[in-house]
Amino acid sequence: MGATAGAVWGRAEQQDFRSRVRGTLLGVAVGDALGAPVDGLGIEEIREAYGAEGVVDLVPAYGRRGAVTHLTQLTLFSVDGLIRAQVRRDTGAWHPPTDLHRAYLRWAATQRDWGPDERRKDNGWLAREEWLYARRDPARSLLIGFGDEVMGTLGAPKNPGEAGPEAAARSAPFGLLVGWEPQLVVQLAMECAAQSHGHPVASLAAGAYAVVVHGLARGESLDGAVQRALVMLAARPGHEPVSTGLQLALGAVRQGIPTPGRVEELAGDGTAEAVLSAALYCALVGEDVRHGLRLAVNHGGPSATTAALAGGLLGALHGETALPPAWVAELEGRPTLLELADDFAMEMTQGPALHSPAGAAPAWLARYPRG
Repeated sequence: MGATAGAVWGRAEQQDFRSRVRGTLLGVAVGDALGAPVDGLGIEEIREAYGAEGVVDLVPAYGRRGAVTHLTQLTLFSVDGLIRAQVRRDTGAWHPPTDLHRAYLRWAATQRDWGPDERRKDNGWLAREEWLYARRDPARSLLIGFGDEVMGTLGAPKNPGEAGPEAAARSAPFGLLVGWEPQLVVQLAMECAAQSHGHPVASLAAGAYAVVVHGLARGESLDGAVQRALVMLAARPGHEPVSTGLQLALGAVRQGIPTPGRVEELAGDGTAEAVLSAALYCALVGEDVRHGLRLAVNHGGPSATTAALAGGLLGALHGETALPPAWVAELEGRPTLLELADDFAMEMTQGPALHSPAGAAPAWLARYPRG
């Protein structure tokens, strides 16, 4: 399934890639945190609570400003699973969907009632981060999808009728596999989406989102990355709803000043392709990251998911320094997120030096066990 770019990275390329990895993960989390307090509220309810402009800054959710939801939690476990997949590759056991499934099962374990001794089980460092054990209203489809050891596949998916956007919202890390061919990025994202969201539109939306992030992480424009995603999708059976959603977002850019009504119209009934369309539109028309994320939050659709998707796009496009510093500073779990982002960037650019048969770093294998 693809390969990393290995030792061919120059120093400037590594720095740019790390900035985009950090930007992508921070962008997902900042969008999630901005939208969490108003998720599911209508635009008038948002304005009544926060003023005529709606949410313009982080406001409290779950008892604090900057709190994230299960969308960010699962995105982090996606990163953890991808690092472990690369580490396991040296053993000859190369099946990334299985490693991602194991990572999502580790997330599901954080959502159960555990005693302190049980939490100390050696599952790598991320599963020991206490803040990730907070329950943040995970969708029922996620709890069912990862409620047992059986892994859903494209041929036999979990929750076959589930077309929601949650699987797409954890898929930005797949796009950061910049050494992979785009079609393989699409395939991996789709296979991992089927582990909880079995409707074809959910898997295709996850694949489309991942390959757009992939284009951005490789330095493409947002419009160019979307055009390439449309080409990738065209060969996939049942792609039409997702392709139409991407095209609607591109077309809406030309319809004048962006409004909450236009975002809400694109988000439609909250299915994966519709929310992806709304998020893409916000990323396309946003004057900067702050403006794009405010657009993604202030509407009557699923605010947290729309903004998490838009944040991943904007972070991959512009890198970490484009994100509003005051929002990043208050973000729940920021040290964990940055540590994981830097580990991912190091694994993808210098992995052979960490765990190849010729030389291994024991501390790295303790952080990301092969089992």
